[in-house]
Amino acid sequence: MSVLLTRLDMLSVAFGQTPVVQLADDAVNLYAKLEFANPNGSAKDRSAYWILKRAIERGDVTEHTTVVESSSGNFAISMASFCQVLGIPFVPVIDPNCNAPTEAYLRTICERVVKVEEPDGSGGYLRTRLARVQELVEELSPAYWPDQYSNADALEAHYRMTGGELCAAFRTIDYVFVGVSTGGTVAGVSRRLKEHFPNVTVVAVDAAGSAIFGRSPSARRIPGLGSSIVPELCDRARIDDVVIVPERQAVEGCHELFQRHGLYAGGSTGSVYAAIRGYFDQSPPSGRRPTVVFLCADRGASYAHTIYNPAWVKEQLGDEAAGARPVVLHRADRRDRQEGRKESHDGLVP
Repeated sequence: MSVLLTRLDMLSVAFGQTPVVQLADDAVNLYAKLEFANPNGSAKDRSAYWILKRAIERGDVTEHTTVVESSSGNFAISMASFCQVLGIPFVPVIDPNCNAPTEAYLRTICERVVKVEEPDGSGGYLRTRLARVQELVEELSPAYWPDQYSNADALEAHYRMTGGELCAAFRTIDYVFVGVSTGGTVAGVSRRLKEHFPNVTVVAVDAAGSAIFGRSPSARRIPGLGSSIVPELCDRARIDDVVIVPERQAVEGCHELFQRHGLYAGGSTGSVYAAIRGYFDQSPPSGRRPTVVFLCADRGASYAHTIYNPAWVKEQLGDEAAGARPVVLHRADRRDRQEGRKESHDGLVP
């Protein structure tokens, strides 16, 4: 067995089943799966680990490979940590929206961090970051780009691990709410749950300003949710409904989770919690109380200077969209888009 595979085996021990806790709620039986209990504090640990595992097994990553990826958040933290254990260099490509604690961590653990400063035409930085990644892959050869936006190994990670744990933990799930950025989590979880609970409603949660579900991209200040491109993995997800959450509502969701339930969660999680509120406000459940599950994707520590800082919220968001509520796009609202693309769900996951 190679040195990398031996070290990978050591990493696998760190992945236990993340806890599921019930939260008090007046309308639904609400459960949170605490993905921030993963080794580096986020759901991205799952996809980063599995992508590296498969790449090493295929020979795409060796002891001489440099891993290069675009990320201004949790995926970069996960990759940096795991590459450190494996003894291979990792170069993250970040942008000005990267939280200060995240950037500080990356600069501590990585010999090289590349920060792009020029926004792309969408008002964000993703396309600029991806272009820089391609330059670095050529410069640092042999190099490996995980390409978290289209890498099916990310889907498989959440199909096998996150989705598998949910199926084992519940007798029934009526709704599952999942934040969307690169698409790996929602693709893997939705496919696994649809197989096990055929009647489950999968609700994808996106950020206002994101282009994932056909809207025009615009500037976003909170990293973690949304994208200025449409990730390939999203087309492999089995999504029923979508909720678009303004950033102010994401902030309020974080604060409510903390104050009401004691969960100090990140921006993605606050957005998902706000989406649940908006979804059932618009369509209150009738009859029995449905079982609703959502993923607490990351901790709030990285957002201490932003989401949990009133001065930052006032400066960055001000009164912008103060009265805006989450926008719910039900299946019927999305029919044209669904019928306009070719669906292919077979043979993607062993």
